Amino acid sequence: MADIGDEHRPPQNQFSRRSLLLGGMQALGLAVVGWRLFDLQVLGARRYAPLAEENRINLQALAPKRGRIVDAFGRLLADNEETFRVTITPSLAKDVPGILRRVSRIVPLTDDAIAQLATRARKQGRNAATTIASALTFEQVAKLNLYAPSLPGIKTEFAWRRRYHDGAALSHVVGVVGSVNRFSIDDDAIVRLPDMRVGKSGAELAFDAELRGTGGTQKSEVDARGRVVRNLDTVEPVSGRDIALTIDAELQRRVVTRMESEGCSACVVLEIETGNVAVMASTPGYDARDIAGGISDADWAKLSNSEDKPLLNRAIAGRYAPGSTFLVVTALAALEASVVSPDERIVCNGKYDYGGGVFRCSNPAGHGAVTLHDALRSSCEVFFCEMSARIGIARIADAARTMGFGATSGIGLTEEKPGIVPDPDWKRGNLSAQWLGGETLLTGIGRGYIQTTPLQLAIMAARVASGRVVAPRLRAPDGALPLPSSPAFATLAFKASHCDLVRGGMIAAVNDVDGSAAKARFGDGKAIIAGKSGVDEIATRKSGGADAAESSKRNSALFVGYEPADAPRYAIATIIERGGDSEAAALLARDVVALTLARDAADRGRSDAGGSGQKEG
Repeated sequence: MADIGDEHRPPQNQFSRRSLLLGGMQALGLAVVGWRLFDLQVLGARRYAPLAEENRINLQALAPKRGRIVDAFGRLLADNEETFRVTITPSLAKDVPGILRRVSRIVPLTDDAIAQLATRARKQGRNAATTIASALTFEQVAKLNLYAPSLPGIKTEFAWRRRYHDGAALSHVVGVVGSVNRFSIDDDAIVRLPDMRVGKSGAELAFDAELRGTGGTQKSEVDARGRVVRNLDTVEPVSGRDIALTIDAELQRRVVTRMESEGCSACVVLEIETGNVAVMASTPGYDARDIAGGISDADWAKLSNSEDKPLLNRAIAGRYAPGSTFLVVTALAALEASVVSPDERIVCNGKYDYGGGVFRCSNPAGHGAVTLHDALRSSCEVFFCEMSARIGIARIADAARTMGFGATSGIGLTEEKPGIVPDPDWKRGNLSAQWLGGETLLTGIGRGYIQTTPLQLAIMAARVASGRVVAPRLRAPDGALPLPSSPAFATLAFKASHCDLVRGGMIAAVNDVDGSAAKARFGDGKAIIAGKSGVDEIATRKSGGADAAESSKRNSALFVGYEPADAPRYAIATIIERGGDSEAAALLARDVVALTLARDAADRGRSDAGGSGQKEG
């Protein structure tokens, strides 16, 4: 029996080897785990501790309040109002479309809006909050907070919304803000915040960097679900700077009211001494309040595609042939080139023959024998065709650039267009064609390829009126109110006597009975305005009868001038698209000058009253 039992007894040495092997493997495993823990906790502390801290600490950028925009007298044009918004953070929401559908029971959202929001949230990143809706009512905020446990990732918070005060009257100048369409690697962190708005046009865009301000930060501790446990540190944002414009908002509103009956039109009024832009009006306009409050795609498409182009600031971006208003430049160029004397007379019989072609004058019967003064007064294009042929395109182009044509003015508005001052190099570079002699004559009388803006026309008027290189400005230096005087402008590169001769012709054009711009004359017999009218001709003078009369209605009417005629203070330019002949623009200019004079008289009255009160006190 003993022998049988011994045969079935397991070998003791074999069992010991297996135990030793398993124990060694366990010991090795524990050693590996221990080493890994040591590596993570000790050797890798410098690397992993900050990562763990980043998971525990949430750093959020805080948006600053946008700076205000005021006019030259401190009147508010744009500021901010407090409102509520609701956002969604994808990393906390998990099922973004599903959560958005729940939110839509409280805040109306269409299926298309939900799809767009989900796409935007995915593009912005899982940890970036995406704005669902702004301008929430208090009831909507209360319901969202009440159902917060069933709406993970949803958050309601205060926000600033841009507020505009003047409707369409100043929208082109003030501009609007909008959401950031594209991000770049060097963008400020605050532009990535939900519902962040940046300048899109006008002064909002021109001075965006200063208006935007500096963002702050809020450091908070969060749990594994991303919920805030406590706030650790807050660096308050710095509000943007207030910007003071040179615009007189009250005067501009009155000018726009006068312009509304003219349809598509523009007007610029410059203070000659300082270059301050007192009025920069363009009609039709748009109401910035509608865009700031959120505009539907359909309404935006209607606004963008309108035939009247209400989004276009015609004062700086509308491009027109200056017509006979350009004769001022040609006259100065001819005088400087010494190709004409003040007493020389040239016979106008209603047409000018050149190179086998015929250039017709504004008066088909002709003006007879006219001097330079007479030609400016009567807008004799035959006279200035002869002047253009004598001086050539190079001198005409140089004079035009001296008077402010062919380049942006430097007022800061990105929408401003430079216009065109054509010459052989321009035509070769843009049209791959050779310059023709007849094109010199067309340029000299303000037709052909030359294009200008109402702002440039006002600059020309300011320069000829003052004899200085007046440069416009839209912003008060350093936001100072009241506006400081401008440093002295450089002397214009034309002889003072030549400027005097041109001024005399402009005074006669308005104030003589047979002047070509007589519609701008005031009825009291005083030479209040000096100016020059013109037409951007779409119709051709070769057509006759009813067809010519009908097509002439498509012409744009222009006027440039300054007032008072004897001591220039303001320069003005007006244009009316499809205004027919130049009379409509001259009448508009007269009415704008009347509004400006009334404003000045009211200001003097207030100043006198204030001074008397102080003396009595």
